[in-house]
Amino acid sequence: MVYKNKMKIKRILLGRNEKLGLVQKLVLYILLIGISFIFLYPLLAMLAKSLMAIEDLINTSVSWIPSKITFVNYKNAFMWMQFFNALWDSIQVSLYPTIATVFSSALIGYGFARYKFPFKKLLMGIMIAMFLIPSVLTYIPTTVLYKDLKILGINLDIMGSIKAFWVPAIFGNGIRQTIFILIFYQFFRIIPDELFEAAEVDGSSTLKTYLTIAIPLAGPAFLITALYSFVWYWNETSLARLYFGADYTTLPMSLDAFIATYQSMYSQGNVTMDSVSSTYNIGVQYAMTLISIVPLLLIYIVAQKWFVEGVDRSGIAGS
Repeated sequence: MVYKNKMKIKRILLGRNEKLGLVQKLVLYILLIGISFIFLYPLLAMLAKSLMAIEDLINTSVSWIPSKITFVNYKNAFMWMQFFNALWDSIQVSLYPTIATVFSSALIGYGFARYKFPFKKLLMGIMIAMFLIPSVLTYIPTTVLYKDLKILGINLDIMGSIKAFWVPAIFGNGIRQTIFILIFYQFFRIIPDELFEAAEVDGSSTLKTYLTIAIPLAGPAFLITALYSFVWYWNETSLARLYFGADYTTLPMSLDAFIATYQSMYSQGNVTMDSVSSTYNIGVQYAMTLISIVPLLLIYIVAQKWFVEGVDRSGIAGS
């Protein structure tokens, strides 16, 4: 009887076979909570600071819990950013290139995966090598190229418009597009050849086979490519400022402009208590940061299930 009780206690504490015991669950939850806190800490810190008045921000004794919750930082952030205009610009700057990126990446990945042609490995090697070159080294030659870019004698005139993002994406040269091409390449490679052979026997054309077999089976690849591409175009500020100038002002660009203005005033010693308390303070900066990432969080929450499935099947890590 004593032995059975000991074994029962041991099973409860240490588990049995694939069932976890209390000790294993406790260790697992501690690890998960610790890892989650590392990722959530910046967001929680920004949220706490964004709800503080200037008196709490300059008070070293106030760390996490504000003495009085205020939303004036968010009010100033919305006014400074011109939120709805910046949000519309962000959606345009992110959505159109994302559509072009997904469309062209799927075609290029399908071509590499399903067909044999001369210099195939060389072309893939060049594509990967180009991806490894830091983008900052290509800023000047790319800008010079885009200013006079012509196709079939037609000047595309892409500088100063969203075409500077989606035209390169259509031709497989969007932001980090090599990754997306490789994702589609991997997905299309694992599709059994028998499906394509059966379609050919039934008289299906190449285009119909691509539309009816390849695309439906690569659904997770389309989702993960669209999400990653949208986020990267959304957060891109250096190229957007270089290509668009003042024609488009996205939410991240508004945030960068605010930070630059604040640092310029602070470095010159021109920050007065009135200006700090009204607009130029770290609380507004945190509020603007949260506002700029909330749309991305909402998109992820809606598409979380399919996003996780796509990451798992593609075998890549989050970024």
